[in-house]
Amino acid sequence: MSRLLIVHHTPSPACQEMFEAVVSGATDPEIEGVEVIRRAALSVSASDFLDADGYILGTPANLGYISGALKHAFDVSYYQILDSTQGRPFGLYLHGNQGTEGAVRAVDSITGGLGWTKAAEHVIVSGAPGKEDREACWELGATVAANLMEG
Repeated sequence: MSRLLIVHHTPSPACQEMFEAVVSGATDPEIEGVEVIRRAALSVSASDFLDADGYILGTPANLGYISGALKHAFDVSYYQILDSTQGRPFGLYLHGNQGTEGAVRAVDSITGGLGWTKAAEHVIVSGAPGKEDREACWELGATVAANLMEG
C-alpha cells in the first residue's frame, strides 16, 4: 500500500476548510491502495517523510513566506530525507490574504532541492475559500493520491 503524507499548518478557519477539502479528495473511495497520513507541520519527523511515497503540503502565507511551522518541518528533516525522497510527487495548497509569491517560491525551492516532482498545480487562495477553491483543494488531494495508486 502506498502512503500519502499531508503535512499541514492549519491555524485559521480558511486553512482548515482547505485542509478538509484536500483530505476529502485524497480519501475518495475510488482511490484504492493509498493510506493517507496527516501530520501537523510541528510534529512531522524525517521518518514520516521517509515512510511516505508522496506529499501534500499545506500552509498559510505569513508575511510573504511559508509558515514557520512548515519551515521547521523541513529544517529538521531536509538532510535526512534529501537522498531518499527524490522523484516523489507532491502538491501544495496555500492560503494568504496578500503576497503569496514568496511562499510559493520557498516551497518550489525546497521541493526542487529535494528533487520532488510537482504532481498537480498549486492551489493558492486569497481571502475566504469559496466553492471553487474547495473544489480545487479536493482535486489536489485526489490527484496526488491517484498518482500513488498501484497500477
